[in-house]
Amino acid sequence: MMKYFITAIVLISIGLIIYGFNLEPEQADLANKYIGSGTLGLFLIAMPLFLIKESKGKNFKDYMLTDENVRKMQGKKTKNPDNQETPKK
Repeated sequence: MMKYFITAIVLISIGLIIYGFNLEPEQADLANKYIGSGTLGLFLIAMPLFLIKESKGKNFKDYMLTDENVRKMQGKKTKNPDNQETPKK
């Protein structure tokens, strides 16, 4: 249900922006209001709702670029001072 609501907001916002660009030059004030409303709809309503919907159940720490997570991404073992190996030749 939330997916369709977000999609509707995005489509309405894009429609407002396109309509604002298609208005006659004499109606520049009204055109700016439509373009601004569409932009606000996208960035202040649709984007936060989408981010909230997609981030449910995810651990924020998993996405931080800590030394441990960078090593996991690179496939290297984490440094453990108790288990130091000597370099092999």
